[in-house]
Amino acid sequence: MDKLNVEKRKLAKASALIFIALIMAALGSCGGEETKTADQKKGPVVVASKIDTEGALLGSMIVQILEHHGFDVEDKTEFGTTDVIRKAIKAGEIDIYPEYTGNAAFFHGVAEDPVWKNPEQAWQRARELDQEADDLRWLAPSPANNTWAIAIRQDLAEQEGLESLEDFAAFIRQGGRIKLACSEEFAGREGALPSFEEAYDFHLKQSQLLILSGGNTATTEKAAAEQTDGVNAAMAYGTDGALASLSLVILEDSLNVQHVYQPAPLVRGEILDAYPEIEDHLNPVFQSLELETLQELNSRIAVFGEAASAVAGDYLQQRGFLE
Repeated sequence: MDKLNVEKRKLAKASALIFIALIMAALGSCGGEETKTADQKKGPVVVASKIDTEGALLGSMIVQILEHHGFDVEDKTEFGTTDVIRKAIKAGEIDIYPEYTGNAAFFHGVAEDPVWKNPEQAWQRARELDQEADDLRWLAPSPANNTWAIAIRQDLAEQEGLESLEDFAAFIRQGGRIKLACSEEFAGREGALPSFEEAYDFHLKQSQLLILSGGNTATTEKAAAEQTDGVNAAMAYGTDGALASLSLVILEDSLNVQHVYQPAPLVRGEILDAYPEIEDHLNPVFQSLELETLQELNSRIAVFGEAASAVAGDYLQQRGFLE
């Protein structure tokens, strides 16, 4: 009888141990599945960009980097103009897009502050202003300065000896024929064409402007190169890659009228707080984008017709960011 009870107790103990083991295995499996699901479920993050060559390029880089690191990304690159995209991120319609440090001066009405002509100080000031006002966070910028510029046909520059905006202004005041292709934003925004006109003492009439939709300098530069509607000058950016191939030259801003415009990701604070690793993923990418690098990449899109997403992916692969 005692022996039988001992066997029963052994059997019961063994059954209990097996039951506990099964429970632990089930719990472990569920916990692992929950962890796996949580790891995979990042986002969605809405990535946008402005309607221009470089915006599409940088926006595509952000999309591909985030996707590579497991984020669910909604691609809204080439979303709209500066005003449109600014309103969208403040309203929470988009989460991240590439912006330019100098634009923060106009967003916050402090364009007269000389801080905007110093790269490091401009970035720090942009960070402070945007985080305080709207909890928008600036990540690390590219070292390239993609400031606004005016480019003219090389034949005109050589014929009239035009090298700087001072030369350009004198040519206009003397009755020289100029027609400029630009965006509505460039023509009307205080820090763009009006700032050049005020500093260099010239004025372009409405008849001397060809206003093109969007802000794509590839379009304005092409208009100047092909002399569309008599155009011989164009809105341009410092990192544009098509200038040389289109026989256009940028006029020197000898008075340093323009602010520093370094591209950097601008992200909603709520998103960055939820996924702080985004900063670690994107900072090295943007810090690698030197002026000459951006000019080359932009040229592949604007001149050779490659898709922005393909150029972005090729660069990220070559530099080891997608390994």
